[in-house]
Amino acid sequence: KTGRYATSDWMKMEKERGISVTSSVMQFEYRNHVINLLDTPGHADFSEDTYRTLTAVDSALMVIDVAKGVEDRTIKLMEVCRLRATPIMTFVNKLDREGREPVELLDEVESVLGIECAPMTWPVGTGRHFRGVYRIYDDTVSLFERHGQSTGSARVIQGLASSELDDEIGSEADPLREEVELLTGASNPFDVRDYLDARQTPVFFGSALSGEGTDELIDSFVDHAPCPGARNAGSREVDSSEEAFTGFVFKIQANMDPSHHDRVAFVRINSGMYRPGIRLRHVRAERTTQIHRAITFLASRRESADAAFAGDIIGLHNHGTIRIGDTFTTGEDLKF
Repeated sequence: KTGRYATSDWMKMEKERGISVTSSVMQFEYRNHVINLLDTPGHADFSEDTYRTLTAVDSALMVIDVAKGVEDRTIKLMEVCRLRATPIMTFVNKLDREGREPVELLDEVESVLGIECAPMTWPVGTGRHFRGVYRIYDDTVSLFERHGQSTGSARVIQGLASSELDDEIGSEADPLREEVELLTGASNPFDVRDYLDARQTPVFFGSALSGEGTDELIDSFVDHAPCPGARNAGSREVDSSEEAFTGFVFKIQANMDPSHHDRVAFVRINSGMYRPGIRLRHVRAERTTQIHRAITFLASRRESADAAFAGDIIGLHNHGTIRIGDTFTTGEDLKF
């Protein structure tokens, strides 16, 4: 990551090595939606943490390095997603660096991972010539305006046939049009039902660190990704619309606060609502406790949660009594 770190990479070792070694949770608002993003480890040594995290999500984002393509660990994680029928969006990353041909990567995803690709955007140039993305779904070109290492607002051109495109990118315009024409004839159109059924993955191109091409990804995620659904609790299914609180622990992290030797249990809420002071039954321990303070996360930064709902991730302070897989409810004995 060349000295620039993702917001979620908060541990000292992660910053030094430039990889994620533990799952991190980020909650943020976008277009009147609350998104809980679980950033999983980017290194094979830490795959167990990733597998556990996948039990807490409603959909997955598969990030593929444009130079490396599908990696061994990606194949293993894909198998877990397939077992759980988890919908997957794909982001081909680091388009601002030299890498493989986009068409070659699409073919590799389909042949190696066994899932149909539906390109949603297409790169305008690659490597040092990466200029923007073409949005296939609305026939719009977004050209990035760079200011040093950062990227400003995009110049939007309506229509691939527009003469504005020729004015902006010159001799690159016609090859782009030809690429898109061939792509349209050879690729699959996006089908939201196939995506939700985990048979198809919409594919986006860009650079995560500079933010180029990420707006299209997040907009499509908000438009199409599933809301929290029903969860199997052994004796019955728990629907996310139920009023009673239910949730399960999918991760325990120590020493998130450098000034305290703390342990935090990450809880995925499956139904109901958390409020400070709620009384919850710790099912395995067969005891009820009052939760005065739960926390929400932006990587290592933590805030007290005033309220949390189905699909949210909250943290509970753990004094050694909470284990991964534990269930919390407002009274019913359930096991997720």
